Amino acid sequence: MNVLIGGMGNVLLGDDGFGPYVIHRLEAEYDFGGEVELADLGTPALDLTHRIAGRDVVILIDCIQGNEHPAGTVLAYDKAELLKVVPVQRLDPHSPAVSECLMAAEMLGATPKHLLLLGAVGGSFDPGSPLGIALRAATDKVIATVIAELKLLGVWFRKKASSGEVPIWWQVSSQEQRSATE
Repeated sequence: MNVLIGGMGNVLLGDDGFGPYVIHRLEAEYDFGGEVELADLGTPALDLTHRIAGRDVVILIDCIQGNEHPAGTVLAYDKAELLKVVPVQRLDPHSPAVSECLMAAEMLGATPKHLLLLGAVGGSFDPGSPLGIALRAATDKVIATVIAELKLLGVWFRKKASSGEVPIWWQVSSQEQRSATE
């Protein structure tokens, strides 16, 4: 089985760094077999197509914007739901394009057999700010969902014997950075 677990987002924009943060937590807390690729996908555009095409399983993790739910709410979208989304005009080359890339992979006959997008509603996207409390709290739920999905699909993983807080450079607040250099 060929599995991609990818975190999407810009780590320099507060809650938008949620996807990459979850990937770092998964790397710190679990071992996976050679069939699983964990990837910080950054802010993909149409290049996402080549990352998902031909995969058996794709699990994407991202921060989503919206006013319908409070920050930290986790929403799940499967392949069928994402294929229903009609891509809108792209505003810039870095706009998220999950449904567009999924449609391109489908046209190539290389759509993933199983695709799940886990999105957590963000609250703050201020440049230089760390991941918010609500998104940090949502991390455990998203990781549990990823692990449950892998178990359901028969993908091998193992929880590491010990894991602590994940030291990630972009999670240090501006105040902490200033204090460290003084």
